[in-house]
Amino acid sequence: MLTVLDLAESAARTTEDIFTGVSQPMPIGRVYGGQVLAQSIVAASRTVAPGRIAHSMHGYFLRPGDAGQGITFSVDRIHDGRSFSTRRTQAYQDGVPIFSMIASFQDDDPGIEHQEPIPEGVPAPDDLPLLEEMMTGLHPMTKRFYVDLPVDLRHVPSPIYARVEGEHEPRQAVWMRAKRRIGDDPALHRAALAYLSDLTIQESILRAHGIAWSTPGLKVASLDHGMWWHRPGRVDEWMLYVQESPSARGGRGLAQGRIYAQSGELLATVAQEIMIRVPEVR
Repeated sequence: MLTVLDLAESAARTTEDIFTGVSQPMPIGRVYGGQVLAQSIVAASRTVAPGRIAHSMHGYFLRPGDAGQGITFSVDRIHDGRSFSTRRTQAYQDGVPIFSMIASFQDDDPGIEHQEPIPEGVPAPDDLPLLEEMMTGLHPMTKRFYVDLPVDLRHVPSPIYARVEGEHEPRQAVWMRAKRRIGDDPALHRAALAYLSDLTIQESILRAHGIAWSTPGLKVASLDHGMWWHRPGRVDEWMLYVQESPSARGGRGLAQGRIYAQSGELLATVAQEIMIRVPEVR
């Protein structure tokens, strides 16, 4: 994860800031959406004043990316104000855009404060089985992908990789954290949180209909992604990702999520719409 977030800056003189990055290998050969989200945030962050950090982003996935190629990021400095900066980032492969994002950055200012409290009664991460223990029934390559992830995941009530256990309802929770310390840079932690935010957000839609990821012929693709960072937090410590889906119709589903620190602070809110194609549903 740290490797793909370590972008190189181009020395070429253009009207935009240009960065390049590598892609994380993926079993199906398509770029992981959370990777390009996080890389786009890193690229935009490199162009704002020190201490000004991302508070919101809205992005569209335009084309599937090739995980065997690197990605070029161009950043347009749209606006710099007294407290806020706005940036547009485009991610390219083979000269065509695969992802487009607008993000806003803000100085840390004082103000009124409230938050939705963390849900009660959710089992603690240490009381839940390891991800490796829940991988039965999956293809060995798929199992290796999840085991090799830089993230520790603990599902509540359980993962839906091979089967959907329990009630078919449009909600779930996932404990998550990076598997090792990543330093203290707040901008890096916000980018890494964007990386993590795309891993499981779609699953409340699938769980509502009893659809496992391993369903033959299932096709899922992220269409867009919105994220709002509310408070600083560490992605190398346990966070609770509370997810729900308010609607699915017409081959699309909407998922929403709130990410909490284990101590209860609301760190971020996420929304994503996906395309979903289920073989038996025409």
